[in-house]
Amino acid sequence: MQLGRSLRWALPLSVLSSLGTAALATTIELSVLPTTANEGNCPASLIAHETPQPYFEGGFARDGMIKLGEVATNIRVLESDVFSATWVGTLKPEYRSCEGSAIINSIDAVAYEGHSYLAVHFINGQARATLDMTGIPDANGFTSSLIFKGLRQGNPRWTWGGTD
Repeated sequence: MQLGRSLRWALPLSVLSSLGTAALATTIELSVLPTTANEGNCPASLIAHETPQPYFEGGFARDGMIKLGEVATNIRVLESDVFSATWVGTLKPEYRSCEGSAIINSIDAVAYEGHSYLAVHFINGQARATLDMTGIPDANGFTSSLIFKGLRQGNPRWTWGGTD
């Protein structure tokens, strides 16, 4: 797995830019962990994607989205600040009684062992997705921050970034 990742970054910039940023999108798999008291049907996993924005001097940014619309409806931003955002939606009928949480399990099929900055809670018939950059430093030791948090096509979307 690591070899493929190394080769991707070894491609000349001219080739990468002709492919567009979609070629650099990462796939984030979140594993759903039901509670011990859970008697409902929970999804096995959720998928999110992040794509780096084109380079700009002095910083970086990544656009992201989570496919929460696959398990919930009526999704909206519940709360947000410069470091985090929480979206909430009503679980679809087949998942309505699910109780549990989802955390990052892998990125591009490689096991993820860092802080799960993206998490989802399933409780009381709702799904709450939280993107939290608290304590995640950029290259210069500043906290990464949210630049955009909202919805597009019924799914939570965000942009986070920092200095390089």
